[in-house]
Amino acid sequence: MSKGLARIALTGYRVVGVLAYPLTGGYLTYRAFKGKEDRQRRLERFGYASQPRPFGPLVWMHAASVGETLAVIPLIREFGRRGIHILLTTGTVTSAALVENRLGNEVIHQYVPLDVKFAIKRFIRYWRPDVAITAESEIWPTTIAELTRRHIPQIRVNARISDRSFDRWKGFGGIAEQLFGKMALVVARSDVDAERFRDLGAWPVTVSGNLKGDTDPPPADQSAVDAYLAQIGNRKTWAAICTFDGEETAAATVHKALKPRNGQLTIIVPRHPERGDEIEAGLVEQGLKVARRSRGDVITPDTDIFLGDSIGEMGLYLRLTEVSFVGRSLTAEGGQNPIESAMLGCAILSGSNVQNFRETYQQLIRKGGARMIRDTEMLAKAVHYLLNNDIARRNMIDAGQEAIQDMRGALSATVKALEPYINPLAVSAALQPKTAAQ
Repeated sequence: MSKGLARIALTGYRVVGVLAYPLTGGYLTYRAFKGKEDRQRRLERFGYASQPRPFGPLVWMHAASVGETLAVIPLIREFGRRGIHILLTTGTVTSAALVENRLGNEVIHQYVPLDVKFAIKRFIRYWRPDVAITAESEIWPTTIAELTRRHIPQIRVNARISDRSFDRWKGFGGIAEQLFGKMALVVARSDVDAERFRDLGAWPVTVSGNLKGDTDPPPADQSAVDAYLAQIGNRKTWAAICTFDGEETAAATVHKALKPRNGQLTIIVPRHPERGDEIEAGLVEQGLKVARRSRGDVITPDTDIFLGDSIGEMGLYLRLTEVSFVGRSLTAEGGQNPIESAMLGCAILSGSNVQNFRETYQQLIRKGGARMIRDTEMLAKAVHYLLNNDIARRNMIDAGQEAIQDMRGALSATVKALEPYINPLAVSAALQPKTAAQ
């Protein structure tokens, strides 16, 4: 696609956004009804601020959902130590709850505005960010255009691009060049990601490694951990976490196959907790007894499934087991982050569809901390083996934690790459009075 056609296509995208703007209110109302939007803060999606802008330099950081938010927490705290205000936007109710739990007043949180000219102009005009930093992979053409028009540097950190996305962008090379070429800097997770961003027109591009390797283990309420461990008693446990549709059924099949031999408790933590009712109905239909975290149910000796349908409590669930199957990898594609499981002492199992976390799994598998499974039958065999072989399980846990140690260092590499943009803001922050003003 030529540059001329690319410009026409991007102009068309922005025009369609303007024309569709009157319909977005109804769309967001529907999403709020489905539990996917915060009804009380819906105006933030139209660029209306719900908090005052602090006085002094401000970095706008965007993290689409939970995984991206977790990845940038160490970077946010590094900026905070330098006196720089952080405006953090996210796109999901789940990630907003995580920000409240993990960061509290360390950041100003807003829901990300729609990628429509009226909303994003209003947002940028109010917040006046000095730098805009996006985590990982989202591309919003109107936002890029408006930031470019105001000469606000746009930086992408922990940047990755999946096989599918790369192939799609390559088919629209002119558009990709118009968008990726607007970035002031890309800090990629891997050499492969870096090369892909360069091919799409981004420059300069550096490599940092995965920021998620520098995060802290997810926290947990120790009293809740102790209470559930007491309820579980001597039963063996395994967890299927970050599951997508179909993977809960696979976990139930594994549970029924192994229960006569192991009497185990199976913990299922869906990627989207709002699916709790649907998942429970399917499990009960299979004759399984379910205890739900959201209801405060007690785990009894005849409980088959502990359903972790709560937000921001992965640290609790992973502290109840030493065997973790990480979902979106068996019946869905892309994979989910296995780092938290490794950090909290779990032997890791996964399906083979982990394109979005390829490098992480390669390092874990190379060390011996993770194993790939092909299907439900192989998953059942692997779970049974790990539940009954203490030495093998312990070796996998140790190998996973060693792999995590090897992954560390991305934070310092990212900070070093960002210094030309951040150091002037830190100096400005040090010279500014500390009073807040709009």
